[in-house]
Amino acid sequence: MKLNLFIVFVFVLASMNALAANDPGDILVKFKPGTMPAMGVLQELGRVAGNFESLGENWIHVQVGAETLSVDNTADILATLRSNPDVEYAQPNYTISLIEDYAQNDPATRNVIEELAAGQVAEELLPQELFNSLFRPGPGGGTSSVGKTKPPIPAAVITPEVGADPMLDKQWGLKAIHAPEAWKVTPGDKKVIVAVIDTGVDYTHQDLQGNIWHNPGEIPNNGIDDDGNGFVDDEIGWDFVDNDNKPYDVKGSVFSTLLAGGNPGHGTHCAGDVGAVGNNSIGISGVAPNISIMPVRFIDKTGKGTTAQAVKAINYAVQNGAKVLSNSWGSEGEDPKENNQALKDAISNAMKHDVLFVAAAGNGRRGKGYDNDSDAKPSYPATYSYDNIVSVAATDSKNDLAVFSNYGKKTVHVAAPGVAIYSTMVGNKYSDSVFNIASVKIAWEGTSMAAPFVAGAAALIWSAHPEYKFSDVKNKLIQTSSAVPALKGKTVSGGLINLAEAVK
Repeated sequence: MKLNLFIVFVFVLASMNALAANDPGDILVKFKPGTMPAMGVLQELGRVAGNFESLGENWIHVQVGAETLSVDNTADILATLRSNPDVEYAQPNYTISLIEDYAQNDPATRNVIEELAAGQVAEELLPQELFNSLFRPGPGGGTSSVGKTKPPIPAAVITPEVGADPMLDKQWGLKAIHAPEAWKVTPGDKKVIVAVIDTGVDYTHQDLQGNIWHNPGEIPNNGIDDDGNGFVDDEIGWDFVDNDNKPYDVKGSVFSTLLAGGNPGHGTHCAGDVGAVGNNSIGISGVAPNISIMPVRFIDKTGKGTTAQAVKAINYAVQNGAKVLSNSWGSEGEDPKENNQALKDAISNAMKHDVLFVAAAGNGRRGKGYDNDSDAKPSYPATYSYDNIVSVAATDSKNDLAVFSNYGKKTVHVAAPGVAIYSTMVGNKYSDSVFNIASVKIAWEGTSMAAPFVAGAAALIWSAHPEYKFSDVKNKLIQTSSAVPALKGKTVSGGLINLAEAVK
């Protein structure tokens, strides 16, 4: 039994039940230009504020004291804040969660995994390494990794060109988008930075280490914010879950992580799609084999993050020079009474800084009456109306639209490979499946895999044409896509990205 479980797409939950704050007092407030974001606004409510955190110019994250707040009066507090003349908007700090198709649409599949996790697979029947990965926690993820410590950050390395990547034949997607032909024009430019905003990245991986971005303004491990960007020793990026300088990927027990709603190694897999080091006689190649990857973590081991963390991650990447943001997360719509304005502002700010926001279009909920059309049922942030967003659908090895993929003639721009994608895994590993034992296989597939393909493609275009603006890169991706019958009327381009044409 092969179970095609699309476990690789993060959703900003979009009903009032799902778009709930992490706790009743978790609120984001933006003040109007020229006003002072001070305690006074909250004091007007006659309540005691708890923690304050600046999230950018004129807006803050507030955790109101729990003793003065209840679920019942949260709406009243928001209404009062919104009526204040100094407040531009106030909203809950919405939870961002990793939602699995197996949990949503296939209870039988979940039951199988629960049985396996309960010990139905005997230890003596499996290789020890495989048993450990399935049932026992490993390193990574800081405080959300069962107490395991994160590995130290390796020094920057220059990987010499030494020969072909031995696993390249397993990467059907690279051939589908004509990446090898594009590499003859440019393998990429290390000056082009792609931020992988996700669960973190295994920055020690042998096939990623050579392309990990290193902050030129930061002196490692001296305990000083050398470049004055507000982050101490942020040598390679930042972890907004653990609030430290080691954005290492989730690597716990596979079963416990999946059942908790997480996805072990998601960010590392996406990073390999974007920019695994090419032509180094090791493993695989990314779409852009010679660019810089900035790891930025905001999704934890349980597959959850917050709007505040997502916004901080986006702002950090923009502030520190990323040109492309790879975002394998999104939603299936928002309640019309609410909207995630803070997230919109972060994307808008990225656009003002000429940064491209590549977003997974979404994995439709098959069997629930949802036909995956993002035009009819918008998927956010992929269908927000900002020109710097590139929304990405997924295709399979036959160039068919993946059965799970969202589409949209007006709202989904391009398509890229997203089924059974072979890429990097935490711990110097590679695979096209999260695990594959007995008769159960969970494959790496989803628009989460397609989006980093396009992020890598954008980085190659920018490497070949450094004079381009984000709009030029986006137009190239759309206009040079190869027409595919299955995508006609399903995306803006009606085709699959063609990197050989795009870099010309």
